Amino acid sequence: MNRGEVAEKLVKAGLLGAALISVAVLLIVVAYIVLKGVGTINLEFLTQAQYRFGRGGGIFPQIIGSLGLVGVCLLFAVPLGVASAIYLAEYAPNNLVTESVRFFVACLAGIPSIVIGLFGLVFLVYYLHLGVSLLSGGLALGFMILPWTVRASEEAIKAVPQSYREASLALGVTKLQTIRRIVLKSAYPGIITGVLLGTGKAIGETAVVLLTAGSGLESFLPRSIFDPVASLPVYVYLLATTGNTSEQLERAFGASLVLITLFLLMSIFALVLRDRYFKRMRGRGGG
Repeated sequence: MNRGEVAEKLVKAGLLGAALISVAVLLIVVAYIVLKGVGTINLEFLTQAQYRFGRGGGIFPQIIGSLGLVGVCLLFAVPLGVASAIYLAEYAPNNLVTESVRFFVACLAGIPSIVIGLFGLVFLVYYLHLGVSLLSGGLALGFMILPWTVRASEEAIKAVPQSYREASLALGVTKLQTIRRIVLKSAYPGIITGVLLGTGKAIGETAVVLLTAGSGLESFLPRSIFDPVASLPVYVYLLATTGNTSEQLERAFGASLVLITLFLLMSIFALVLRDRYFKRMRGRGGG
């Protein structure tokens, strides 16, 4: 065995070790949260509002608030992000202006969440007079995940073979119809992946929500998008930092477990939709 083969095997073993360590860290974190939080989960915990801070009752308003915030966030960020990606990938000329736009989008993705939360507080809550509310929190989260959606969608659209576009245009189909019927359908899996990454970032965000949506301890359900809302990340943060009893810490782990479960359920739902889409497309192709 020569040096090249030995080096290749060492590199392969090192890469495998890195992958196993990454998976192990994820499993350890999830397993620890499950072990610490599963004892708190019961019907009352999931369907009732809390009685006192971290003592008695449940986290139902926090669950509904988190889902509402993510819903407003996605309704704002996904259409805008995908539309921006379509322009950058299909219409924008390759010049300094376009590259500058891509650069600033990438910079926006790296801005600390507390800065976006402060901007949301000043601009949405105070300047636009939306108040600390579901709408303010959802829009602020949308600002945060918008660059992720744009970048993922643009890369997915660019990955569609150029021959698909050329064949469609050769048949007399307009550019807009080609984008809608050919390009977007082919880029759908990559777009869904980007949306999932953004959703995971949004559903676990604390600083932005705390500054724009509510205290996290609201024990009521919002009656409109202009009402403040509770949220699971802020609830966990407050229990973990200000709680002084073991019961409050256990409830923080229980809420964390619910938060992880919500994200997993949304991810599974999105993957099921993607697989059903693939099957339908293969069926049409086979027909």
